[in-house]
Amino acid sequence: MTSDLPSHSSAIEEKLERQHRSHASLNGWTRPVSLPIPGVRSRRLRILLPNAGPFNQLRVSRMRRKRGPLLVALACLAVFFTVLVVTKSFGRSDWGDQWQSGGSPEPPTLVFKREDLQRIWKWEIASGHYPSRRSLPSKLGLTEPIVNPATPPQLVAIKPSRYRSPGAEIVTEGRGIGPKRVYLDIQSLPPNVAYPPRPVPGSVADLDHVMKHCDFGTGKYVRDCLEMLRLGGGLDNGERIRRGHSLDSKYIYVEQNATTPVTEPAIDQEQAPLYRRPLPGQKGKPDPNEGLIKKKGALWEPSIILPQPLVHRPAQSLPEACDPENPRVFHMFWTGPFTDKPYLALMSFLYTQNTGIHLKEWPADSRVCRPQFWLWINPGPAASVPNPNAVRDMFEKLKLSPWASPFLHPRFKNVIHFKLWNTTEQLDNIHEIKDEWRELQDSLFNSGGHIISVKKKVVASTSVSSANGTTTATTTVDDDDLLNRAGSKSSSSYDRLSVILSDMARFVLCHRFGGIYLDADTILLRDWEELWGWKGAFAYRWSRLENYNTAVLRMNKGSALGSFLFRTALKNGLDFHPMTVSRYTADAHLEGLLLRLPDALFDAAWLNTENYQRDRPPQPYFTEFGDFFDTPQQNSAAPHALGFHGFFRGSYSYHFHNFWWKPFDPSRNFPDLGPRFKAGEDLARAALRREKLQALAAAARSVTTTGPPKPIPSVLVDEEEEELVSDKRDLDWSTVMKRTFEGYVRGERPNMYGEWIEW
Repeated sequence: MTSDLPSHSSAIEEKLERQHRSHASLNGWTRPVSLPIPGVRSRRLRILLPNAGPFNQLRVSRMRRKRGPLLVALACLAVFFTVLVVTKSFGRSDWGDQWQSGGSPEPPTLVFKREDLQRIWKWEIASGHYPSRRSLPSKLGLTEPIVNPATPPQLVAIKPSRYRSPGAEIVTEGRGIGPKRVYLDIQSLPPNVAYPPRPVPGSVADLDHVMKHCDFGTGKYVRDCLEMLRLGGGLDNGERIRRGHSLDSKYIYVEQNATTPVTEPAIDQEQAPLYRRPLPGQKGKPDPNEGLIKKKGALWEPSIILPQPLVHRPAQSLPEACDPENPRVFHMFWTGPFTDKPYLALMSFLYTQNTGIHLKEWPADSRVCRPQFWLWINPGPAASVPNPNAVRDMFEKLKLSPWASPFLHPRFKNVIHFKLWNTTEQLDNIHEIKDEWRELQDSLFNSGGHIISVKKKVVASTSVSSANGTTTATTTVDDDDLLNRAGSKSSSSYDRLSVILSDMARFVLCHRFGGIYLDADTILLRDWEELWGWKGAFAYRWSRLENYNTAVLRMNKGSALGSFLFRTALKNGLDFHPMTVSRYTADAHLEGLLLRLPDALFDAAWLNTENYQRDRPPQPYFTEFGDFFDTPQQNSAAPHALGFHGFFRGSYSYHFHNFWWKPFDPSRNFPDLGPRFKAGEDLARAALRREKLQALAAAARSVTTTGPPKPIPSVLVDEEEEELVSDKRDLDWSTVMKRTFEGYVRGERPNMYGEWIEW
């Protein structure tokens, strides 16, 4: 047996070989040089310099005198490049971003004055939409503290007068007057330790605490974040391991019900504190917008008009379980034929959220706010206009779809709703832009400044001659054309228009109805009760970049933040790409009002897929998003052995990033939900059988070079035998997730909280 490792008969032989290698390196093109590091006596910097040895025969004697200065120059050059490389590695993301953008900053997007930005902040805080102790941006120029009814009182350090700068003092801290918080130690209690407990109704996630333990920008690992989320949420359910150090995992709290609700006086729009800090040496009245960079060529927006702020009330003080100002609605947008992708998103909703389908009747006095899932269907291509019968046609197609028809069952009628998306109707109901958006309808599909025009549609015309000699002109539309695509069938035929439309749709839905938007390539992994309790707006981080990813987006209905975003987007071409939205909030110093949560909460594999944190990855370890559908062989034991319980435990959801064309369960690519839904299953089985027959026929034609093609059997094998033969030996993660959710609906297993569906 041969080995690639070196072998030596003695230590002397090994030493001689090392000396030989060292001597050979001196005769090579480079040679190592050690230089002292200033301030560090114990270490030296080892760099490689060009070796002058190969050039000895080419030199003349008069060049030997200049070898010393030449080596010094080369050493200085090497040090310069070393410093450059080190600087790049320490500031990797910023340096890389500047390189990718050509070093030129993005143009400003701001169209609101400082006084309007202050009013937006004051309205959101007064409405209880900023339950955070994080400091406010100094660029706001606030001269008075803002009272915050969503944070408890706390001591505020006041600088002595001798340390205060002259002129108006800039305030960056709020003043909490809200109810006290009681942090919960959530655990399963014996003997009920087989499943985690449901979250406490009305509980709230302290996202300041989450940022402390999970922020990638401060060097936190996804693995450690998931442990904190898992322990604090009680998801370890009796499997808690004693740790040698104390991990502060309590991030869920309830607000104590005050005897009298905290109210905040109405904001006087005319007396909002303005930026009055005088500039050194400046004469005359200071510029109230000094330091803000307005969009080039744009005018300042007129003073923003806002309604009276909402009244923040703890969940325990509400007369009903659900707060009408904070509806618990998950939104999702879908275009094209209904497939296994929205099917699995809805299945994960039923498996994880407190929908009450485990009860015969929903109790009238329940203190649990029952969540709903609104699936918005765009009936045709993104650029098309729905016909007058679109709603009826939509439900007819849903009834005939094996993937959609199960959710029309009466058992789900109170929690799952299908709704028709109409772009014109939706934009006409956003009062901030309803009178102006039509001016941009020819460039409505704007993504990051790249506009896809839909003004003209190109169709192919053909002439057909009949037997009587008449000629009929017909037009055909290419379904695979960019303007006519309805859904993504493969990586090469990507429905780009629907993706761009969904970028805008999520902001429209959240601003108009409130709630949380989810991309259709999202699977829910736990109850979101405490995230609903946190009333602020949020999205999550774009992996290593300090930008938003709005695959998860939470916004409040009719909020000041929403008004800002729509007016700003209107002045920037109605561009709602998440990178552009990041510029909107950064230019206006409103990033704190749209919290950028760590992607560990919703997208725990993203950093690993971009080659970050691979030294301590979470479970499972994905080096690319395709691993979810095609689990690498060396890790293929994990899905079946660990199951749903071992899939990014602690995360609220998982985002598998597109892959619309990859089936979750290739060998059983049909809804497997038991006798109640057998009709839909039979339709899907028949379609799958036809696809296999067509594939076999194509394979037979490809291998047959002479003679007629071989006959294809009309029936492959018996159904049960087919399942055994075609099923993959090591199941992938996507397959395990699908079959887990389906087992719950079939009544073969409870959901993740130990509740059995009640039919």
